[in-house]
Order: sequence, then C-alpha cells, then structure tokens
Amino acid sequence: MPASTESTPLPGRRIYTFADSGAGLRAVLIIDGMSDRIAAGGTRTRTYPSLEAAVTDAGELARAMSLKAAIAGVGTAGAKMVVMDHDGLDREAAFRALGRHVQSMAGTFYTAGDLGTTVDDLLAMAETTEFVTTREPELGDAVGRGVRACAAACARARGHEGLAGLRVAIQGCGAMGVGVARAMAEAGTELLVANVNAEAASAVAAETGAQVVAPEDILAADADIVAPCAIGGALTDEAIDAMRAWAVCGAANNVLADQTGAARLRSRDIMFVPDFLASAGALIAGICEIRGSAQAENLIEALGTTTTEVLARSVERDITTTAAATAIAAEKSPSS
Repeated sequence: MPASTESTPLPGRRIYTFADSGAGLRAVLIIDGMSDRIAAGGTRTRTYPSLEAAVTDAGELARAMSLKAAIAGVGTAGAKMVVMDHDGLDREAAFRALGRHVQSMAGTFYTAGDLGTTVDDLLAMAETTEFVTTREPELGDAVGRGVRACAAACARARGHEGLAGLRVAIQGCGAMGVGVARAMAEAGTELLVANVNAEAASAVAAETGAQVVAPEDILAADADIVAPCAIGGALTDEAIDAMRAWAVCGAANNVLADQTGAARLRSRDIMFVPDFLASAGALIAGICEIRGSAQAENLIEALGTTTTEVLARSVERDITTTAAATAIAAEKSPSS
C-alpha cells in the first residue's frame, strides 16, 4: 500500500506529499487557497534536483491555476501536482498509487495531464481514481480555441479584422501545442512549428500545413504572433530582445523566465496575453464536463473579450498586461 498522505498547511495554501517506495513514487500536490471549493490542476512529471524544488514548482504552478480559474470564471481553487521523475520510477505502478491518493481526497481535487505526464500515465491513474481526466486531445483542442480567441483580440487591437493571413510561430508540439496549431490553422493563419522531438513537429506540420522551424529559432522567427506551448520560463530577457513578433499568446504555463519580462515585452511594444488567461480553455472544458454544464464554449470565447479588457486596461493605467490581468482575476475571484 502507498505511504500515508502527509498534509501540511502553509500560509494561504495546502501542501500534500505522496509516496510509494515500491513504485518509486514521490509526488507533491499544492492547493492554492484555504477555501472549501473543489480544486483543479494538472499533474506534471519531471526530474527535480530536490523535494524543495518540486514544492517550489508546484506552488508557482498552483498560484497560476488560481489566477486561471478566477479569470475564467469557473469558481474553483487552483492546484498543481508534480511527480518527481527518476530512473527508479515504475511509472505504471506509481500512477496507480497516485490515483489511490487522489481517490482518498473524495473529489476535493480533480486532475488531468501536464508536461511530462503521458496518456498511459493518466490511464494508469484512472484505474484507481475517478477524479482524473484522460481526454488529453479534447483538452488540447479546448486550449487551442482559447488561445485563438485571445490571439484574435490581439489582432483586433493591432487593426486586423481577424487572424487569417497572419503568421503564428508555435513552440512545442505536445497536446496543447497541437490543439493551438489546429485552431490557428482553422483560422487561416500561416504556421511555423518547432519541437525538440523532430517527429512530433513533422506530424503537426503534416496535419496543419505548417512549416517546421528549428527549436532554437522559433521564438525569434519572422512571425506576427509567438505561441509558447512548451515548458515554462521560455521567455528570457535574451528571447524577448530577439523577438520579431508583435504579440505573445500561447498555452505554456509560467512562460516568463522572470516577472520583469512583462515590462520588457511592453517596452518593446509586444502585446502579451498572460498565460493564465491564454491557456484557460482546458480548465474551462474540464470543469464544465465535471459539472455537466453546456457553457464551455461560451466561456472559452469570453477569454477573447477578457483579453480585450486586459489590453485596454494596460494602456489606460500604464501597467503591464500581467498586472492588468491579475487585477481582473482578483475582481472576479469568489470570496474564499
């Protein structure tokens, strides 16, 4: 049996650690906020140098999920679970054990996939819990529609009637990047795609007609809009300074390497849709499915309206779009 769940309250959040020595499982779940609302967030799998590093990553991602839930109007708490990957991890057994932990929380936490977690991992977890979504392609497509709505708002602010004819550079061809590529192709954009796995990039190109670009060149590509859809922290000072696009709108979480990046983008007159707004489509789709609500598409399209509001407030108040979106999320957040 897995080791008992250890729960430690932190200021404004709850932290849980899960372990199963036989499977090599060591995982961290952080729920951002102390309310009794249900919490939702993906499960990320990656190598961490220490438990402290895993806790830090989970905490930053959980906070982003809280902002995402608030600005999307879904009324949940934000959360994120991370699994520490290592050579001794028996993935199938570990994710079954993780599912048992999630099941023991009795529906207070719902999860889905995230970076590094495979469909097979989710299916293993689903053997032992009902509170995991395994429909990665559908969630990726929902993210894509949300990114498209936000990017269309940027295009309108730039004086374009729509996205047709614009060039979009997509970094990352996982489930979210594929969803963004599909949505952008449907909108009539010219696509550039890149991925560290060349076969994944080629598959997206074959489906959408995109041009494959080297991963190291994608953020500085000659494009109108850059859509980061891979690992967080991609927008370093150097990447921002080399950027030729006039807008950034993608599905990656915590895309800025440093929070000063929002001001740096603004100083270069590059519109930036904060990732907790641009990538909210999957959360909306997942929560609406849980609740049996038919409002998912309306809420996803509303992300574009919110983006217009964020861009306008940024100009009117002379603040970054991150500051504007965070303020709007706070205004929409239900009281704890």
